[in-house]
Amino acid sequence: MFNDIGPLELVTLIVLAVLVFGPDKLPKVIQDVTRTIRKIREFSESAKNDIREELGPEFKDFEFEDLNPKTFIRKQLDNEDLGLKEIRNGFDLKKEMAEVTDAVHSRDSDTSSASAAGSSGGRLDMTKKPETPDPDDRPPYDADAT
Repeated sequence: MFNDIGPLELVTLIVLAVLVFGPDKLPKVIQDVTRTIRKIREFSESAKNDIREELGPEFKDFEFEDLNPKTFIRKQLDNEDLGLKEIRNGFDLKKEMAEVTDAVHSRDSDTSSASAAGSSGGRLDMTKKPETPDPDDRPPYDADAT
């Protein structure tokens, strides 16, 4: 609950508690606070049990932590019924990329031999060259950019 409180902050809180409540009443205040926290925990546990009883036996495995979207998605992805682990393990990115590379290279060699009669030694220039606009042409008007 208080995982993000550092040692300096804890010392500051203790000093403030001693100054506000005094050394005489501080143990009584600590007991009251711990008793209140215990009652709140008991109340929340009884509320959870009441909700589980009202939902019925089909929700006996229901956990309230599953209502957190990250936990819910993680639990669903780890579910064995969906077979996602088999899909994840069956997918080999290096193998797929090697197949694509081989296919591209074999296709390049086929098309380059067929188009060897063309200009520039059978190679195509795939780079896009910028077109020079006419001096009288206006650039297109973009209402969102202005």
